[in-house]
Amino acid sequence: MDIKPINDIEKDIIEDFGLFDSWEDKYEYIIDMGKKLAVLEDEHKLDENKIKGCQSTVWLVASYEDGRIFFKADSDAVIVKGLISMLIRVLSGHTPAEIIEARLDFIGEIGMMTHLAQIRSNGLLSMIKQMKNYAIAFQAIDNQQIDHK
Repeated sequence: MDIKPINDIEKDIIEDFGLFDSWEDKYEYIIDMGKKLAVLEDEHKLDENKIKGCQSTVWLVASYEDGRIFFKADSDAVIVKGLISMLIRVLSGHTPAEIIEARLDFIGEIGMMTHLAQIRSNGLLSMIKQMKNYAIAFQAIDNQQIDHK
């Protein structure tokens, strides 16, 4: 499985956003990305998978396979679903260390934080925090297993 480096994926997103002249078009693009997000099974739509700090309901689950984390998510709000799909595009399939170290500069580069309402910006930060928390947890499990060998 060939996974692009996080920085390269971020550059791709920045280039994609550069194709649009207005924020209206950029929002449409974000919404379209959300529509393409893989369906999250109902069994994962539980309170313990909800991200705290989001105005909308956002469910996020992570699986750990062969040293890489894979995220799945859903939201009841179309714009938020698009935002989490962007984060999944960037972070899913990477190692815990790569996710923890990811600066996610693309968010600032495309002007996302200045064009989202404050409550949405806080929600975006909560999504990032939860994804990084999963990475920290999986890294800790790995380190514990290494210590026991």
